[in-house]
Amino acid sequence: MTVLRRAGTVLATLFLLTGSLAYAGVKFELGDQAKGEIGFWSQVWYQYVEDGKDSNSDGVRDKGLNDFMIRRAYLSIRGEATPYLDFFTYIATDRIGQQDMDSPGLGVGSGVAFRDLWITLKPHEAFKIQAGRMYVPFTRNYGTTSTMALLTTDLDWGQGGVRSNIFYPNKVGRDDGVTLWGNIYGGLLQYRFMAGEGVESNTLNPDDTLRFAGRISASLLEPETGWFNQGTYFGKKQVLSLGAGVDSQKDLVFGAIQDDYLSWTVDLFYDQPLGDYGALTFEGAYIDIKNIPNPITFTQQAAGDDASIISLKAGYLLPGKVGPGQIQPFAHWQKISVDESGKDDTDVYGFGLNYFLKGHANKISLDFALVDQKREIPIQDVQDHFIMTVQLAGGF
Repeated sequence: MTVLRRAGTVLATLFLLTGSLAYAGVKFELGDQAKGEIGFWSQVWYQYVEDGKDSNSDGVRDKGLNDFMIRRAYLSIRGEATPYLDFFTYIATDRIGQQDMDSPGLGVGSGVAFRDLWITLKPHEAFKIQAGRMYVPFTRNYGTTSTMALLTTDLDWGQGGVRSNIFYPNKVGRDDGVTLWGNIYGGLLQYRFMAGEGVESNTLNPDDTLRFAGRISASLLEPETGWFNQGTYFGKKQVLSLGAGVDSQKDLVFGAIQDDYLSWTVDLFYDQPLGDYGALTFEGAYIDIKNIPNPITFTQQAAGDDASIISLKAGYLLPGKVGPGQIQPFAHWQKISVDESGKDDTDVYGFGLNYFLKGHANKISLDFALVDQKREIPIQDVQDHFIMTVQLAGGF
C-alpha cells in the first residue's frame, strides 16, 4: 500500500502541472525552398526501485531507492535546404539526476550532447544517403521508433529501457556512420543499411573493424515511410509491419578471446483502429545474439555470451475522453535467456497506462514492472526488483 500511496501522490502532483504544457511548434521559411522547424520535448520521472540501493557497501542491493530524474530533454532542429538535401539534430540530455549515472561527454546524467545529427541527400524517395550520428537500423524498438512515441513508458529492457543498458555497441542508442535507406513500391518496403563505428576501443576492437547493420520492413496495410515510427497510432492508422534486422562487427575482444559479434532480429507490429471501440496495438520481437558486446543490467549475461530476447507488448486505447485526455492501458513482457551453461534466465513483466493530453509529446504515464530472476545471485547484482515509474511528458 505504501507504493500505491506514493504513486497516487506523484500522479496528483503531475495532473496539477499539466495546464502549463505548450502545444505549438515553431516552423519557418528561409528564401525560395529552404524551410525548417524547431521543437522541444522532455520527460520527467519519479522512479521507485525495490532493493535498488546498496546501503552498507557490501555489494548487495538491500534498500529501496527513490529517484527523481529528467529522463529525456531534447531540442530538435530540422531543416530542408532544397528538396534534395535536409538535416536534423537532437541536442539532448538523458537521465539527469539518476543515481549512479553520469557520462557528461554523451549527455547522460549531466552535460548536453548532440544525440542525433545527420545530413541527408535525397536524390529519390527510394534512395537516400544519410551521414552523421543516428539510430542503428537493427531493431524496431530502438532502431525506428521514436522515444517520444513509445507504446510503453520506456524502451525494452536491454535496449536502454527503465534502468537497463543497451546490449549492442552504441552511443546512447546511436552510432556514427552512413546509412543508405529508402522506400520502394509506394512504401510497401523500407530498407536501411548502415556502415558505422560500433565498438571503438583499441582494447576491444584492436583491428578497428567497422560495424555493419541493416533492416528491412514490409508494411502490408498503411505504409510507414519516415525515419521515425510511432509505437501506437491512436486509431488513426491501420498498420501491419513485418521487420527483420542484422547487426554485426568482426574481430572484437571478449576477455581472452577475439571473435565476431552478430545479432539478428525479426519483429511484428500491428495497430488496428476499432472505430467507436478505440484502438488496439500489438508488438512482438525475437532477438538472437552471438557474443553479446555489453552485459545486460540485472541479468547473468556477461560480455561474450550468446543470448536471446523475446519481447511482447500490447495496448488498448479506450474510446472517448476522460477529462481532457484519452487513456491507454498497456502490458509488456520480456524473456532474456543466456545460452551458457550454469546461467539462468531473467523475465521482465510490466503493465501500466498512458493518459494522452495531446499526442505522444504531452502525456502522463504510469508503469509497474517486475524484474524476475529464475535464480537470484545478489552479490552479482542479479536480484528480483519491483520498479514503479511515473512520467510526465511535455513538448511541442
